[in-house]
Amino acid sequence: MVVETKKQGRNSHRGRLDIIADILDASFVGIRKTHLMYSCNLSFKQLKCYLGLLLGKELLHVVTDNEGANLGLFKITDKGKKFLKGYEGLKGLMH
Repeated sequence: MVVETKKQGRNSHRGRLDIIADILDASFVGIRKTHLMYSCNLSFKQLKCYLGLLLGKELLHVVTDNEGANLGLFKITDKGKKFLKGYEGLKGLMH
Protein backbone atom coordinates (compact mmCIF):
# COMPACT_ATOMS: atom_id res chain seq x y z
CA MET A 1 0.00 0.00 0.00
CA VAL A 2 1.38 3.40 -1.00
CA VAL A 3 0.81 6.31 1.35
CA GLU A 4 -0.33 9.31 -0.64
CA THR A 5 0.96 12.75 0.18
CA LYS A 6 -0.97 15.98 0.43
CA LYS A 7 -0.65 16.41 -3.35
CA GLN A 8 -2.59 13.30 -4.25
CA GLY A 9 -2.14 12.18 -7.83
CA ARG A 10 0.46 14.82 -8.68
CA ASN A 11 4.18 14.63 -8.85
CA SER A 12 6.17 16.48 -6.22
CA HIS A 13 7.07 19.37 -8.52
CA ARG A 14 4.83 22.41 -8.57
CA GLY A 15 4.24 24.19 -11.81
CA ARG A 16 4.59 27.92 -12.31
CA LEU A 17 0.86 28.51 -11.89
CA ASP A 18 0.81 26.46 -8.69
CA ILE A 19 3.57 28.62 -7.23
CA ILE A 20 1.82 31.82 -8.29
CA ALA A 21 -1.39 30.60 -6.67
CA ASP A 22 0.48 29.74 -3.46
CA ILE A 23 1.99 33.24 -3.31
CA LEU A 24 -1.35 34.93 -3.97
CA ASP A 25 -3.13 32.74 -1.43
CA ALA A 26 -0.53 33.55 1.24
CA SER A 27 -0.83 37.30 0.62
CA PHE A 28 -4.52 37.89 1.46
CA VAL A 29 -3.81 39.82 4.66
CA GLY A 30 -0.42 41.25 3.76
CA ILE A 31 2.82 39.35 4.27
CA ARG A 32 6.51 40.15 4.51
CA LYS A 33 8.94 38.83 1.93
CA THR A 34 10.69 36.45 4.34
CA HIS A 35 7.44 34.95 5.61
CA LEU A 36 6.21 34.57 2.04
CA MET A 37 9.43 32.80 1.10
CA TYR A 38 9.08 30.28 3.91
CA SER A 39 5.32 29.74 3.63
CA CYS A 40 5.59 29.05 -0.12
CA ASN A 41 8.80 27.03 0.22
CA LEU A 42 10.79 29.15 -2.25
CA SER A 43 14.37 30.32 -2.39
CA PHE A 44 15.01 34.05 -2.16
CA LYS A 45 16.01 34.11 -5.84
CA GLN A 46 12.78 32.35 -6.88
CA LEU A 47 10.65 34.62 -4.73
CA LYS A 48 12.30 37.74 -6.13
CA CYS A 49 11.52 36.57 -9.68
CA TYR A 50 7.89 35.75 -8.89
CA LEU A 51 7.34 38.99 -6.97
CA GLY A 52 8.61 40.96 -9.95
CA LEU A 53 6.20 39.11 -12.24
CA LEU A 54 3.20 39.44 -9.92
CA LEU A 55 3.82 43.11 -9.19
CA GLY A 56 4.26 43.81 -12.91
CA LYS A 57 1.00 42.05 -13.75
CA GLU A 58 -0.73 43.91 -10.88
CA LEU A 59 -1.73 40.68 -9.13
CA LEU A 60 0.12 41.85 -5.99
CA HIS A 61 0.89 45.29 -4.63
CA VAL A 62 3.22 46.71 -2.01
CA VAL A 63 1.38 48.01 1.04
CA THR A 64 2.17 51.62 1.92
CA ASP A 65 1.09 53.93 4.72
CA ASN A 66 -0.91 57.15 4.26
CA GLU A 67 2.24 59.05 3.34
CA GLY A 68 3.32 56.51 0.71
CA ALA A 69 6.08 54.89 2.76
CA ASN A 70 6.70 51.22 1.97
CA LEU A 71 5.63 49.01 4.90
CA GLY A 72 7.43 45.96 3.52
CA LEU A 73 4.22 44.01 3.04
CA PHE A 74 2.83 42.39 -0.08
CA LYS A 75 -0.91 41.99 -0.53
CA ILE A 76 -3.09 40.45 -3.21
CA THR A 77 -5.03 42.83 -5.49
CA ASP A 78 -8.59 42.41 -6.79
CA LYS A 79 -7.07 41.28 -10.09
CA GLY A 80 -5.03 38.71 -8.16
CA LYS A 81 -8.18 37.47 -6.42
CA LYS A 82 -9.84 37.00 -9.82
CA PHE A 83 -6.79 35.07 -11.04
CA LEU A 84 -6.85 32.86 -7.95
CA LYS A 85 -10.59 32.18 -8.32
CA GLY A 86 -10.08 31.21 -11.98
CA TYR A 87 -7.11 29.01 -11.08
CA GLU A 88 -9.13 27.21 -8.40
CA GLY A 89 -11.98 26.71 -10.89
CA LEU A 90 -9.66 25.13 -13.46
CA LYS A 91 -8.03 23.00 -10.80
CA GLY A 92 -11.47 21.80 -9.73
CA LEU A 93 -12.27 20.70 -13.27
CA MET A 94 -9.18 18.50 -13.30
CA HIS A 95 -10.23 16.45 -10.26
